[in-house]
Amino acid sequence: MRLLSGVKPTHRPHVGNYFGAMRQFVALQDRGPGFFFVADLHALNQVHDAALLREYTLGVALDYLALGLDPERSTLFVQSHVPEVSELDWILGTVTPMGLLQRAHAYKDALAKEQEVGFGLFAYPVLMAADILLYRADTVPVGKDQVQHVEITRDIAVKFNTRYCKDFDPQTGQGGVLSLPAALVQAEVAVVPGTDGRKMSKSYGNTIPLFDPDKDVKKAIMGVVTSSTTVEAPKDPTTCNVFALLKLFLEPAEQATLAERYRRGGEGFGVYKALLLERFHAHLDPARKRREELAKNLDHVHAILTRGAAKARAVAGEVLSAVQKACGVGR
Repeated sequence: MRLLSGVKPTHRPHVGNYFGAMRQFVALQDRGPGFFFVADLHALNQVHDAALLREYTLGVALDYLALGLDPERSTLFVQSHVPEVSELDWILGTVTPMGLLQRAHAYKDALAKEQEVGFGLFAYPVLMAADILLYRADTVPVGKDQVQHVEITRDIAVKFNTRYCKDFDPQTGQGGVLSLPAALVQAEVAVVPGTDGRKMSKSYGNTIPLFDPDKDVKKAIMGVVTSSTTVEAPKDPTTCNVFALLKLFLEPAEQATLAERYRRGGEGFGVYKALLLERFHAHLDPARKRREELAKNLDHVHAILTRGAAKARAVAGEVLSAVQKACGVGR
């Protein structure tokens, strides 16, 4: 099984990113060889500052290496370091109907919000299809709301194979130059609340940073919004933002014990915030330390990305060559 996953470098990671996706992606490398890329070309739809995009791109690589991605078992690279993806993107675009792109969730959501839609946003599913198909990925781990990405990729691959591969059988997926990937729907993960109780999101300004300095982490955690319940009064753990965040770091038995403390009363929310800060550091400080060490040796990180791009291009070159031959372009 060959896994593929990409991450857009559009911001610095926060606790919601970690529990919602990052730790699951790192764990997936135990299931088979994986291709993990930093999707800097996709990020151009949102990040319009060159220096910031370079910082975020390198930052994502540092984040994943610090969290345990093993470059000996997985291939880590930057999307734009594999130029074959841009050519495949164009070729796939020539067989992709506009109606398919108009059904994409991101496009429909942008229209509903009356946002300006450029070509990059409208056609991003084609580039995403190129990302997946270029490395012959069998499996693409996604959340339920992202299954459509893989379905569109399969539709595009079927259209190309049908047009250019006379032996292609759409029922079995055999006989084409492009394979048909499957979505691996991730198990449900907790919706991570932000410091204000809404879903943790950079756009809401309610995040707890993953790798920022200690003082910034402490400021974010101590700023978690709580009720005005007095210290002596019993408290409802099911309605407390601090408890919802603490649950992420606690085993079930520990959660039950803490819930009882809430219901007994006699402790202020400051006590629970201090516990959250303690558990944050106990869980994440090893990765935070590794990231600091990696940041001091960027030549090593760049070497990993260079090797990763070379491995990715070896596969990409074979796929693109077969596509070129099928449709009549290239040498």
